[in-house]
Amino acid sequence: MLEISGLGHSYGASRVLQGMDLRVAEGELVTIVGPSGCGKSTLLRCVAGLIAPTEGEVVLNGTPIHGVPDELAVVFQDYSRSLLPWLTVRDNVALPLRRRGAGRAERRAQATKALESVGLADAGGKYPWELSGGMQQRVSIARALAYRPSFLLMDEPFGSVDAQTREDLEDLVLQVHRAEGMTILLVTHDIDESVYLGDRVVVLARNPGRIRSELPVTLPPVRDQIGTRAEPEFVRLRAEVGRLVRGVATPA
Repeated sequence: MLEISGLGHSYGASRVLQGMDLRVAEGELVTIVGPSGCGKSTLLRCVAGLIAPTEGEVVLNGTPIHGVPDELAVVFQDYSRSLLPWLTVRDNVALPLRRRGAGRAERRAQATKALESVGLADAGGKYPWELSGGMQQRVSIARALAYRPSFLLMDEPFGSVDAQTREDLEDLVLQVHRAEGMTILLVTHDIDESVYLGDRVVVLARNPGRIRSELPVTLPPVRDQIGTRAEPEFVRLRAEVGRLVRGVATPA
């Protein structure tokens, strides 16, 4: 579904990304992790069409990306800035559907269904500022789901919530991934999260940002916060990703 070839990006004289090649298959959930300053968010913005890379190409479903594709949705870390405070929760979720030309009744029905899928069936008439941070991020996810994209990008979506809420939202993403078969590319700085969520973990190096390694995750597709994290394979993968992020050689 996604092909990244020779991707590089610079901000003036500062080179952020260099020589990145990556493919993401339809229905795959790929996590991207790396040290601070390795260009994770810049990579995601290039994939989303929010910025044009200075080198290389990004192709989605066979079409080179120039601008934001219609079949793509993005969930950002800062939910407080991505939701419009003067609109109700339901209207926030329904807003992108205008781009698809959906009528008012259809927008309302799809927004209601999306809110139900993230456990916010009774919150449609409230305003974002009446909800907790975790609930606001659920609204952001619901908005993406209502748009029914073929490809979902998530930029450190749980970095601003508490630990318990983070785990709940991680499980929500896995639930959505299984139910919808949606292709997801998720950027995170959390090593445990990258292993817990991913079908594959892509580890970046920095100065400039580039792919250091790609690790397949062989954990069972149905996961839980306690059992999965206790499995020897999770512990092994977590340690390997940690070494790669820190640039430490794997023991012989």
